[in-house]
Amino acid sequence: MNTKEIKYIKRNYYKKIRKDEIKRTGDLILRSVETTLKVLTKNKNRIGFIGVYWPLNGEVDLRPLKHSQNYSLALPSTTNHKEMTYHEWSNIELKKDINGIPSPLSQACLSPEQIELLLIPALAIDHSGYRLGYGGGYFDRLRSNPYWRKIQAIAILPEACVSQTLLPQDEWDIPLNGWISEKGFRKVPIT
Repeated sequence: MNTKEIKYIKRNYYKKIRKDEIKRTGDLILRSVETTLKVLTKNKNRIGFIGVYWPLNGEVDLRPLKHSQNYSLALPSTTNHKEMTYHEWSNIELKKDINGIPSPLSQACLSPEQIELLLIPALAIDHSGYRLGYGGGYFDRLRSNPYWRKIQAIAILPEACVSQTLLPQDEWDIPLNGWISEKGFRKVPIT
């Protein structure tokens, strides 16, 4: 079996686990995210935007963070060129991007220097930080840019979706810096 076939099998496996687990752990994971943000942003006079995501079926819903006065949030949008950009998430109306996901498309694109942290949905992650997503490659393409790669990127998922074995990877896969689950924040060891 090649990497593509193995990823397909793993995606189906972790989609089911995540869907079942998210019902039980979604609120706990959101609280872990809130706690982690307080720790990561403590003692900083000003923090940049925190890149979040609009939840798809089975993903942890981070939208309640929008009601916090402590953070400025950014949402991604995707293009038909398979690129991803982030935009300030203000009170303007969201419009659907090329993939049908609500996004603040009328807001200017944010530069990597304006983003402090990326919270990224995942189907699974391993202890080396390799993430299994839906296969579109948007986050890997974004983070292939060295300026975007400097930004700490953390997966958000249930602990049951943390693989105890190395996930399949292609040469373009870029590991994340850690993950947040109902058990809290885990940082990937620097190698």
